[in-house]
This record gives sequence, structure tokens and C-alpha cells, in this order.
Amino acid sequence: QVQLVESGGGSVQGGGSLRLSCTASGYTFTGNCMAWLRQSSGKAREMVAAIDTDGRITLADSLRDRFTVSKDNAKNTLYLQMNSLKPEDTAMYYCAADSRGVCNYRREPKSFGVWGQGTQVTVSS
Repeated sequence: QVQLVESGGGSVQGGGSLRLSCTASGYTFTGNCMAWLRQSSGKAREMVAAIDTDGRITLADSLRDRFTVSKDNAKNTLYLQMNSLKPEDTAMYYCAADSRGVCNYRREPKSFGVWGQGTQVTVSS
């Protein structure tokens, strides 16, 4: 059974940092586009970052100076390091994957076929 499980969310004050993890079971990162997305209350789900099968990472323009993405293929785990967090970063953060299609941060969020359950990040001012 394919499963993506996110962890690492929580509540933090503005300016703080969090590292989210996404661990896959029954699934391998190899040959798949992996991505982080987020959804704030009342807003559409949006792309945060994508990492393609060659390890190329793209991040949303507004986030690339604060967020970084990495993965550990041996652990089948994807990471999202978030620094200098702002209240507007408050959202449910999701990990997603798909074996087809373009793999960059401009990809349509709904096009991913496999999703985790999400982890909540709350940033207070």
C-alpha cells in the first residue's frame, strides 16, 4: 500500500524554524516527482517546491530565500526546512508524488496522484 506520511509540523513564533519530513512506504522516490504543497484556510492549495527524478529542486519564488528542500533516497524521506517563518506561512503542509508530468513548482497541485495526510504549521506573530 502506497503511503506518504508527513511529520514535523507544529506551532512556532514568527522568525522561528521548522523541518517537515515526508516518509514514503510502499513507494520509492526514484523515478517520481516529489513535492511539498500547502493550503491555508480559505485558500487554494499551492505549490511550495518540487524535486524531480534527477534531484533538481524548484521552489516558489516567494519562498526560496527561506525554504529549502532535500531528500534522502536511502530513507525514502523528503524534507522541507523552513526558516524565518511568518504568520502567512500558517497552513496545512502536504507531501505529494506522481510518476508522470512536469516536475517543478509551477505544476498544477491537483495533478499529483499520491498524497500524504498533511501536517499543520501555525506561525504566531
